[in-house]
Amino acid sequence: MGIVQFQVTLWVELLAAALGGVQGALFAAGRKDHRIDVLGVIVIGLTVALGGSLLRDVVLNQPPVVVWVNWYLLVAGASAILGMALHPLLARTGWLLTVLDAVVMGLFGAIAASKALSLGVGSVGALVVGVIGAIGGGILRDLILNRPISILHVGSLYAVAAGAGAAALIVLVQIDTPVPVAGLISAAVTTGVRIAAVFFDWTFPEQRALRPWRPRVGVAPRRARIILRRGM
Repeated sequence: MGIVQFQVTLWVELLAAALGGVQGALFAAGRKDHRIDVLGVIVIGLTVALGGSLLRDVVLNQPPVVVWVNWYLLVAGASAILGMALHPLLARTGWLLTVLDAVVMGLFGAIAASKALSLGVGSVGALVVGVIGAIGGGILRDLILNRPISILHVGSLYAVAAGAGAAALIVLVQIDTPVPVAGLISAAVTTGVRIAAVFFDWTFPEQRALRPWRPRVGVAPRRARIILRRGM
């Protein structure tokens, strides 16, 4: 497979950043146990909106576009303020937060995997970069809020949804599907898997420590008891 051209236009990335800012702010505003102030809500919105793109470019050894292009911070900040303002109206619509989260993951994952392929990264590496781009903002959000990192605990298949979308894009590009079409399908796959996992409560089995084997004190094994009887 040859190197593909990075075909994601600026407005698509800004749309992803805007949705991420709204979703992050709605999430932070709903965390009453953390007593987050207005500035904190905006910071969390910026983190969700820009964190995935930042980690993606760091991994790819590229100048972080969220720093070099003014529009990212402006759009993400304005969207975070909008999300905070809308929270009183949307506080009871938990499904909306889930849908926004899934869409944001899908868009950032498709953008990240597409950019990795355009730089000549192999399929496996592009898959990893796609997952990082999709869930990077959520990881940074959890670290800032001192919460358990979502992908490391029993949850709704964050990394699986991101990986499914990135893998779909890589396969489609390999069969010469135009990158914009592949990206749209990739985002839809991630969104669909994530929403389905929440709706149907799909999770990986929880890891449980194995109970160490202990011999039963005072009770001889069956074969030993038979031998003892014969010897008597």
